[in-house]
Amino acid sequence: MDTLERMKESLQRHIDSQKDELSSLSRDIWSRPELAGNETQAHDRLVRFFSRDPTWTVESHYKLPTAFRASWAPAGGGEKEKEKEEERAGLNVGFLCEYDALPGIGHACGHNLIAEVGAAAAAGLKAAVEEHTDLPQPVKVTVLGTPAEEALGGKIDLIQAGAFADVDLVFMAHPAQQDASFLPCCALEEVLVKYHGKASHASAYPWEGVNALDAAVLAYNNLSALRQQLRPEWRLHGIIKHGGVKPNIIPAYTELEFYLRTPLLKDLCDLKAKAEACFRAAAVATGCQVEIIYPSHAYYNILPNATLANLYENNGKALGIQFPEKPANFAGSTDFGNVSFTTPGIHPFFYICTDAFNHTEEYAAAAGAEKAQLFTLRTAKALAMTAVDVVCCPDLLRRVRQDFSLAKTKHEKSREGSDTALTAP
Repeated sequence: MDTLERMKESLQRHIDSQKDELSSLSRDIWSRPELAGNETQAHDRLVRFFSRDPTWTVESHYKLPTAFRASWAPAGGGEKEKEKEEERAGLNVGFLCEYDALPGIGHACGHNLIAEVGAAAAAGLKAAVEEHTDLPQPVKVTVLGTPAEEALGGKIDLIQAGAFADVDLVFMAHPAQQDASFLPCCALEEVLVKYHGKASHASAYPWEGVNALDAAVLAYNNLSALRQQLRPEWRLHGIIKHGGVKPNIIPAYTELEFYLRTPLLKDLCDLKAKAEACFRAAAVATGCQVEIIYPSHAYYNILPNATLANLYENNGKALGIQFPEKPANFAGSTDFGNVSFTTPGIHPFFYICTDAFNHTEEYAAAAGAEKAQLFTLRTAKALAMTAVDVVCCPDLLRRVRQDFSLAKTKHEKSREGSDTALTAP
């Protein structure tokens, strides 16, 4: 048996040996859902998980209040040896953990399972590397806890803070209704629209008022009409967050929140321009003042990496994962898209034994169920095995990097002549 196969067997044994601890980790995060940017208990639980093994160097509150970093390198022991190891050339393999929940419905996107996959895969790769000293180059394993995916784009803040600067490859996996090595997530922009009018008695002096609710309703209807002329794969959807305070007071203030999505980043500027025209037209029609605010980071579409995707599928099939020939369409978004523009990586999806859809109460229940564990740990093994393939074969690493460069080049060429406000890093 060659080194590659021995390492794959080793990591599988290690993950299996920790299945109870990993299940407990996931269940603890699932049972105490926390919203984006406030994941203090999940942060602490993951920090404890890695800190129990003194060979991990764990940094809590890493660059963000609820982010963390755990790193390991096969040093001889002691801080000086670790510093020497960090200076050596080598491959730094990263795994990402998400752990924020949704308002009202908890872990209905299964981020507790994402955290478990990242922790399990990293621990598995570490165990495999520890047992083998005949690798082509030194290998470091890094885990990044990346908060606030659902709302604030924590990965983007970490990119800007330099957290990915020394990471060569990055892996994570997301629960879904099927197994897929790649699904084309959409670029996303959040927009907050505020209309300012003038209050008045709605019955006695309506002519004295300027109705901000009328503006909000017109804007909502403008966007609904716009959908008829949008490309089929473009999406816009939103809510009226504030519509007034009392029926007999003409609303002086209203607020809408909308998400704008396109499959490719280059199209997002076009959709933004169309949506802004709808918002401004409603203000003109009603005499209101309008503020159009983009309160958070834009999420990019995910760049594909064919080499990593093929390796993942091969490893998954060896573990019994079944991949559909034509995966179902997916129109979600993730801040991993931004990561894929900075570092070669993969973001597969995995089935968790439910036909429920993400962001539902039923999916939240499934994410905390025991029957999800088989699928979760199988995915972690497939990710770690894919990392082992690249670790053991420098030619594969070159191909992964070539795929990354080609995907970025193709993206930049497709953007020629378009608005540069969303230029990727």
